[in-house]
Amino acid sequence: MTDSLSPPAFHADRALLPQGWERDVRLTVVDGCIGEVHTGVAAQAGDQRVRILVPGVPNLHSHAFQRGMAGLTEIGGGDGDSFWSWRELMYRFLAKLVPDAVEAIAAQAYMEMLESGFTRVGEFHYLHHDADGQPYADRAEMSARIAAAAAQTGIGLTLLPVFYAHADFGGAAPNPAQRRLIHDVDGFAQLLDGARTALRPLPDAVLGIAPHSLRAVTGEELSALLPLNDGPVHIHIAEQLREVDACVAWSGLRPVRWLYENVAVDARWCLVHATHIDDDERARIVASRAVAGLCPVTEANLGDGLFPLQAFAREGGRFGVGSDSNVLIDAAEELRLLEYGQRLSLRGRNVIAPDAQRSSGRYLFDGAQQGGAQALGVAAGLQPGASADLLELDADHPAMIAREGDALLDSWVFAARNGALRSVWRRGRQCVADGRHLQRDVITARFAQALRSVLG
Repeated sequence: MTDSLSPPAFHADRALLPQGWERDVRLTVVDGCIGEVHTGVAAQAGDQRVRILVPGVPNLHSHAFQRGMAGLTEIGGGDGDSFWSWRELMYRFLAKLVPDAVEAIAAQAYMEMLESGFTRVGEFHYLHHDADGQPYADRAEMSARIAAAAAQTGIGLTLLPVFYAHADFGGAAPNPAQRRLIHDVDGFAQLLDGARTALRPLPDAVLGIAPHSLRAVTGEELSALLPLNDGPVHIHIAEQLREVDACVAWSGLRPVRWLYENVAVDARWCLVHATHIDDDERARIVASRAVAGLCPVTEANLGDGLFPLQAFAREGGRFGVGSDSNVLIDAAEELRLLEYGQRLSLRGRNVIAPDAQRSSGRYLFDGAQQGGAQALGVAAGLQPGASADLLELDADHPAMIAREGDALLDSWVFAARNGALRSVWRRGRQCVADGRHLQRDVITARFAQALRSVLG
């Protein structure tokens, strides 16, 4: 993205630093990263002046192409509609996508992420092959389109190419609808090589891997995949009760239990959803320092269920949020629904923050910051060495008036809607001004053209 230059420094009346809220904060920017941080100082000539500054939010789980089908699966299904019937509709949409459309839809999704406060995305990317299931001449063609969308919008990218080989537990043969997703280990290694090349133009891209799920990868394949890359490892797990039951029928173990008994899970790992876990599995995730990747809007949309976040968080578990199916892209909404789901389940208020002295908005924001950054392989927060990914909250927004400290985050998460987020900078370069991405018109026009072609 080339629309704006990075100022030499930012000066904020109030800023949220790792140690808490500070006044008169000056952050210098060096090669897209935060250099020095000073508090209680005056602004200097040339500084970008802001009133309320907080770090950008990591989005640890996205399937960007699904933004193009948002709203198209909300037809009454009675007792028979579920994640599994939604998945069949998703496969039909996926079958129509060409590389240009994938890039255009991803750019729209990434633009909307930036406008809502997400500044880095973990793209759990499984659409790799042509419509007939054959690799493109460049095996990483679709990965390159994701990288191009990130470059156009300016969002930080952690690319997570997905290994998908089977239709169900025990190495079941894939079905025809999955042909665009399928790899063997050797082909996946070649895909990773191509993805590394595709990411080189992006200054701070991170490459990870994503064994799709225990349904889609055998234990032997999982062991072969892990040495191929030393970045983050993400996996869908225990999202649906049917998945848990099928895993028990196959192995005698629940999915998270099977994973921990067969793989050395550590802080590199992000367990996406992990919705249906028992007490032992919860304790294993906490002890391993892996991140639980929670996607409240999508999990609600698909009827997945609720992760036991109160107990997990109070035991020291690490979590982050993701927009997953991108049916609605809104960083504050993910945090709000994360808390509200627990309130409805536990029939109480302010149920995630561990004590009466902690603000719910601040606790959720900090958790998503730290867990999301860990899951995406980057440093968190406004500190030296971290990417200068900055959000300016609008001090004049009705939800922000006469607020101080953590009440600002509480009000953004629980009481604000459009307009509370004024500006966004990524690596110190402005990409959102007055709530609007600087290339919105161009990106949305291309998105519209792509959807008319795909759905027409």
